[in-house]
Amino acid sequence: MKASRTRAASLLIIGALLVGTGCSDRSESDRSSSPDASPKEDLTPMTITFAAGDIHPLWDDMQSEVGKLITEKTGISIKAQFQSGNDTDIFALMVANNEYPDLVSAKGSVGKLMDAGALIDLRPLIEAHAPNIKKLYGEYIKRLRWSNDDHGIYVLPTAPVNQTYFKAGGGFELQHAVLKELGYPQIKTVKDFENALKAYYDKHKTTADGQAIIPLTLNGGEWQFLISVTNPAVATTGAQDEGEFYIDPVTYEAKFHYLRPEEKEYFRWLNHMHDIGLLDPESFVQKYGQYRAKIASGRVLGLIDADWDFAGEVAALKKEGKIDQTYAHFPVTLNESFKRHDFQSTGYLAGIGISITKSAKDPVRVIKFLDFLASDEGQVLVNWGIEGKHYKVENGKRIIPDDILNMKVNDSRNFRKTTGVDMYRMGPSYGDGVKDPTGNYYTTDFPEQIEKEYTQADRETLAAYNIKSYKDLWPSEKEFPDKPWGAVWNINMETGSEENVIFQQCKDIVKKRITQAILAKPEQFDAIWDDFMKELEKAGVEKLNEAFTKLVKDRVKLWNE
Repeated sequence: MKASRTRAASLLIIGALLVGTGCSDRSESDRSSSPDASPKEDLTPMTITFAAGDIHPLWDDMQSEVGKLITEKTGISIKAQFQSGNDTDIFALMVANNEYPDLVSAKGSVGKLMDAGALIDLRPLIEAHAPNIKKLYGEYIKRLRWSNDDHGIYVLPTAPVNQTYFKAGGGFELQHAVLKELGYPQIKTVKDFENALKAYYDKHKTTADGQAIIPLTLNGGEWQFLISVTNPAVATTGAQDEGEFYIDPVTYEAKFHYLRPEEKEYFRWLNHMHDIGLLDPESFVQKYGQYRAKIASGRVLGLIDADWDFAGEVAALKKEGKIDQTYAHFPVTLNESFKRHDFQSTGYLAGIGISITKSAKDPVRVIKFLDFLASDEGQVLVNWGIEGKHYKVENGKRIIPDDILNMKVNDSRNFRKTTGVDMYRMGPSYGDGVKDPTGNYYTTDFPEQIEKEYTQADRETLAAYNIKSYKDLWPSEKEFPDKPWGAVWNINMETGSEENVIFQQCKDIVKKRITQAILAKPEQFDAIWDDFMKELEKAGVEKLNEAFTKLVKDRVKLWNE
């Protein structure tokens, strides 16, 4: 889940030495250059073409305030293309035509581009022209190596470096209104969650404005099926998100995670929730827009999702003053014998990121652009915005003014699109909790700032559970060892291989059979599950397990040799 968000950057010269000598009242842009400031660069206007295997509905063609300043600082503007459907289609077409943009964020298709010889080795460019990128990755630069046989760098990972997760944005969500009416009950297991929904729904079938209440809905109609339906089966049964696999922490053996018997019981619980009328029957056919509209209406009591998937709708509820219809987060497990591993450290997650292609018109200019985004100046711009507009400096500390914070929290989509703050995370970046030379955090996600963003409903809920943040309910990352393989979801399998074909077949079977099992009558569940397991076996799931086991062991060797 962490992964999923889903960071990186650009602006203002930070005068570390002057801040250190007490010149805290001067603006950051007035201070002398930091060590990462480059000599006079070529600012001749240039357009970089960029293609990404993600959607980006808020992309502003660099016409926002931050976007324009990036262009002013670098001379670079970006013409972007974002994938709207399957993230492999856009790159398959490029390979077929042997035509590529300057930059790509190819996700799972990066292997296909490598096989086609489309990506250039960035190591020489980094050594010659990218001191900020080299500084940012630091000791993790060796994790950027492509393979045990090829130590070239073809991808600059966008996973933040030295990330500390201060927020618990996943888990199971319940409206504050539900918790308040029920006296803030214990919410530790799926049964606790179910009981809370049932107790409230038994008393309230409609909202104050007459809309039919939905106890629980899942975002299972499109690709978020993975986030809202299947990933929770892993998390609630004591494992961390590895994409579609479970990895034995001792032997590094990979297993298609649906083969775990514990997960069968999680899906049996969802079947039970459907049977007793607490699960929205449209959960597996609704479009994303329908899902979002239900949440924005304030009539959905519970969710099982990541907060980034419904952040805009929560912002809309806040804007309308419906803060009791927003959500608290809980680390729900199947039963109390399991412990959630959401915050177990992956170490630095090299893998998915941005690449320069062989078609790049000026690779040196492109790497220098990315190096600016990786600089202290660039990181402040992307994360905080423009001094005097989006933040100010008081006594040496960056502060977001109340009016700007209100816009950022309660009208987040409009804020991001207008200002461009948090919109240009295109390359290497520092993680939450990392401080710049001035002693300020590079990002705006740190405990003191997060507390400022809580609503009154959040504060009441947190006080009732005697915690300062929702993360306090989760097991600490200190309870778990770092995973030497990182995370399997960012390990790429060879495109076009037999195992990759099997993988796709198995995923198709999962979507069909899991949906069928949840919506079936309880007495039919076991038979459907047995057929599900047989289908996976017939499709070659054991061969798939063997292939991913090898990939995991190769990753451990590459990163730890």
